[in-house]
Amino acid sequence: MPRLSTRWRAALIAAAAVAVVVTAVALPLFQPWRLFTDTVVDEALPGAVPISTQSSSTTPPTVSGKPSTVPEVLLTGKLITHEHETEGTVAVLRLADGSRVLRLENLDTSDGPDLKVWLSDAAVVAGRDGWHVFDDGKYRSLGSLKGNHGNQNYAIPSTVKLDDFRSVAIWCDRFNVSFGAAELRAA
Repeated sequence: MPRLSTRWRAALIAAAAVAVVVTAVALPLFQPWRLFTDTVVDEALPGAVPISTQSSSTTPPTVSGKPSTVPEVLLTGKLITHEHETEGTVAVLRLADGSRVLRLENLDTSDGPDLKVWLSDAAVVAGRDGWHVFDDGKYRSLGSLKGNHGNQNYAIPSTVKLDDFRSVAIWCDRFNVSFGAAELRAA
């Protein structure tokens, strides 16, 4: 069996070292395993009355607490796909105490690194042209996406003027791209 020359051996060692460094940087950055992971979150509609049960009782569950008022729907929208297949609806709700929440319902999108829920002043544009517009103007992060499937609530601070925003984006902060977005319309 022929021996490798010193030059070839050095080249192979250098290539292996580069491959290790690229892998060490790329894996945490791109997190490719997230293509195969899901997080389901199923939060109750804000203002819903909790149901209490007693494990030792055979009687049906009873409603506890004061009667609830149904939240007022201020704005609604339907998510469209951008960088990743995304479906679901959004609603801005005013609760009985005057606070507001953004509710994502039936969310279905890909998991990804550093996903946020944003209110934005950008128009929702379908297709590739809409992937990068949400950080061009005014936006407000409502926090990290809790899960890539399900029903979720995000508090909207009282200082946020809803008239300043016209869309919601599921935004990947790591790669500055929208996974999906919805135009907000009066209910």
